[in-house]
Amino acid sequence: MTLQFSLTTAAPETADTACILVGVYEQGVLTSAAARVDGATGGAIKRQVESGDISGKAGSSTLLYAPIGIAAKRVLVVGLGTQKGFDAARYQKVAIEAARALGRLPVNEAVSYLAEADVPDRDAAWRVRTAALSADHAAYRYTATFKPREKSAQPELAALAFAAGADAEAGLTQARGIAEGVRFARELANLPPNICTPAYIAAQAQAFADAHDKVDCRVLDHVEMEKLGFGSLLAVGRGSANKPKLIALQYHGGAEGVAPYAFVGKGITFDTGGISLKPGPGMEEMKFDMGGAAGVLGAFVAAVKMGVGQNLVCVVPSAENMPDGDSYRPGDVLTSLSGLTIEVLNTDAEGRLILCDALTWTARTFQPQAMVDAATLTGACVIALGKHASGLFSKHDDLAAELLAAGEHALDRAWRMPLWDDYQVQLDSGFADVANIGGKSAGAITAACFLSRFAEGQRWAHLDIAGTAWDEGRKGLATGRPVALLAQWLIDRGA
Repeated sequence: MTLQFSLTTAAPETADTACILVGVYEQGVLTSAAARVDGATGGAIKRQVESGDISGKAGSSTLLYAPIGIAAKRVLVVGLGTQKGFDAARYQKVAIEAARALGRLPVNEAVSYLAEADVPDRDAAWRVRTAALSADHAAYRYTATFKPREKSAQPELAALAFAAGADAEAGLTQARGIAEGVRFARELANLPPNICTPAYIAAQAQAFADAHDKVDCRVLDHVEMEKLGFGSLLAVGRGSANKPKLIALQYHGGAEGVAPYAFVGKGITFDTGGISLKPGPGMEEMKFDMGGAAGVLGAFVAAVKMGVGQNLVCVVPSAENMPDGDSYRPGDVLTSLSGLTIEVLNTDAEGRLILCDALTWTARTFQPQAMVDAATLTGACVIALGKHASGLFSKHDDLAAELLAAGEHALDRAWRMPLWDDYQVQLDSGFADVANIGGKSAGAITAACFLSRFAEGQRWAHLDIAGTAWDEGRKGLATGRPVALLAQWLIDRGA
């Protein structure tokens, strides 16, 4: 169920709702809303602070039910941690935990006063946007389930209002658009691989284009790509019964004739590793190997929903990497769309092989003013950065700075990694122009170096989201990253 967001100017003691959310810092420091509720209820909050039932610890929550003196039926008192050092990251953590606690209550609507908390260098629009996106993320449930879902016996949260002035309206508009994009990305990536095939992604893209003005969709099948010379992309998909697709969405949000921004996303709908077969345990998580495709499509959805004032292109090369009698194999030499030949040393380094043709085609077809790709590309990036930061690679300092700033603002952070020519020698081949892997050292960097050869002359950056696109484990879900980062990058480019 999609949450509905709105703004309100109702005072906390008069808000007639199922639940209000107010904040308390450690050492018993009350926010303005909490103090007003405390005064109206004859000290109900301070008494629990003094008894130790309300600690103020960041992310903690305590429920006051039917307090006399206010209109709301419940008060959820949320811990903000220490007042000193309260920052953007802690605000987001608090907002997520508050939303989770709220979601466990039998309420279908609520009013939050958490956006009144002072966050250094962040305005009301940012605070409302971040709280709304946190609530939407916490409320997400995977809906395309293949087992009957038990109907909830209690009301579920459907509407959340934020106490803020008109200056926060822009943040709420952005939150609605980004939330739709994140949900689109998460739902697509969470689907099982027998459903989410290249053809399915193409159908979803076409359906979105059909439903929105200013959006066009073009899909190249394997026959068309063969004629055009997509030798690298097609090789990856050769072993699968699900044929590869190249999906291109265009949004005409800017002036006619202005070069677009371009997103390119890796769309491997399932990755067995091919002939270089992966180990069996955990292979089910390789349905998430199209997380880059989901992320850029989600960012595209967000851009359209927000009505950004730029022209935008989203290109998804999609294939399934399977072992078969017709599969490509180690030792093969492929001719890419660019004309560069590639020696295959490992068929499990397939993402770069579909991306390289997509980068070439995108540059030739759309002449973008900037091109950013996103891919669950390397386990090496997970080792380097873990699950918190996406790896960012670019030879363009200005573009890298823009993306890093967008990630910091949206709290969807990236960390810049080197892309020095020193590493290119690891890709030397005696049989082709380039090898598809560079050995065991610096794997995330050499993968980016490989891609850079197909982005020559382009203002280009690469995001390795192998560590950030999904949560590990049997019940791990897609995160929807880097939708927020890319959406913020577009917002920063201006209307």
